[in-house]
Amino acid sequence: RETKKQLAEIREALLGFAIIKGRLPCHSSQTDPAAADYGIEDTPCTNAEGYLPWRTLGVTEVDAWGSPRLAASDPFPGYWRYRVVTAYAMAFTLTTPPPSALIVQDASGKALTASSPDGPVAVIYSTGPDLVANGQNTTIDATYQASERSQNFDDILVWIGRPILFNRLITARKLP
Repeated sequence: RETKKQLAEIREALLGFAIIKGRLPCHSSQTDPAAADYGIEDTPCTNAEGYLPWRTLGVTEVDAWGSPRLAASDPFPGYWRYRVVTAYAMAFTLTTPPPSALIVQDASGKALTASSPDGPVAVIYSTGPDLVANGQNTTIDATYQASERSQNFDDILVWIGRPILFNRLITARKLP
């Protein structure tokens, strides 16, 4: 429950960031906790998965099963995983090309999100109690799983779809 609550807060923080900045943040890839940019979004942004820029967003760095890292050699137990479509990590408009890369599906492979033009622009997930990303084949694969817990799957995932993002920005009068 705590992780689901934190994911809801993270989703709201991402939408708030988009309202303020006119874009979504890039992921964070800094691995040294002593570095000044640890937990801060990367620039430039790539269309790859990384860690949530938790300091940029002002949210907790780990899920309910995680522990903060103290050294660059420490693993990332329970750190939020994050991926954003690069076009939405830059200033965008209603005519920005729709996302085509991210897909969210259930355990049987059935799509849970619309395909382009209204698919996800970002995904955020916890690796769950086993601290292993069960719902994605590789970090370059753009297909993510959002399902009920099972013997082989315990990730918890949320996403931001293009219509929700645009709705929030229009409501905030940031887009026409």
